[in-house]
Amino acid sequence: MALPVLRCCSCNRPVSILIRYFISKSFLANQSRRLAPVASAVCDVRQYSSERGRHEQNQKVVVVGVPNPFIWFRTRIYFFLIRAYFDKEFSIEEFTEGAKQAFSHVSRLLSQCQFEALEGLVAKDLIGKLEEKCAQLPLSHQRALSAESDEIMYTTTGDVGIYYDDSGRKYVSILMRFWYLTSARLPDESMEGARIFQVVIGGEGERPETKRLLTANYEFQREFTQGVIPDWIITRIEHSKLLD
Repeated sequence: MALPVLRCCSCNRPVSILIRYFISKSFLANQSRRLAPVASAVCDVRQYSSERGRHEQNQKVVVVGVPNPFIWFRTRIYFFLIRAYFDKEFSIEEFTEGAKQAFSHVSRLLSQCQFEALEGLVAKDLIGKLEEKCAQLPLSHQRALSAESDEIMYTTTGDVGIYYDDSGRKYVSILMRFWYLTSARLPDESMEGARIFQVVIGGEGERPETKRLLTANYEFQREFTQGVIPDWIITRIEHSKLLD
């Protein structure tokens, strides 16, 4: 059966660098959370705690996301085609968990300006652009790029594409969107639209820590041409209000 052309692109995209799922089988065996397959509100809750002496205080932050039903349905069709024509073992749940770990790792390297460490994880031409942009950011903004895994509040699929180039090479790209908290000190005027939370860390009577909810888009791409190493690479990185 011939593969239907859903989206074509004549440009050559960098796909020779490797990226792994950043995930272990033992972690997947214990995974219980799934994105709800309905066009209703999805809540993701993270708990912050700190123990000082014998006192412990927890604060819950709830982030609510409402999936677009059209996008949700369209991406599920693409996932079906990926399993049918490219990778029978593909799992969006497994990919999402791996993407979250990759996002946390790469964002931490970006915040530390460790661009050489991005080789093999991020496309070469993108690394150069990121280095130029990060060099212009103040230290507070650089720090805000880092997203710890337990600070990622919500993750969803933004877009999925199947591409072909003029030589017949086949690619799949998946855009992932992340919402994460940061305690970096950011000027209010430069972060218009960013949500602000007061999260209590420590005992009663202590000053609450201010955390902002930021968003980031990371696009993962993999070449499925026969004979090519089957690995994912990041080809697009955007941090709203920081790296646009």
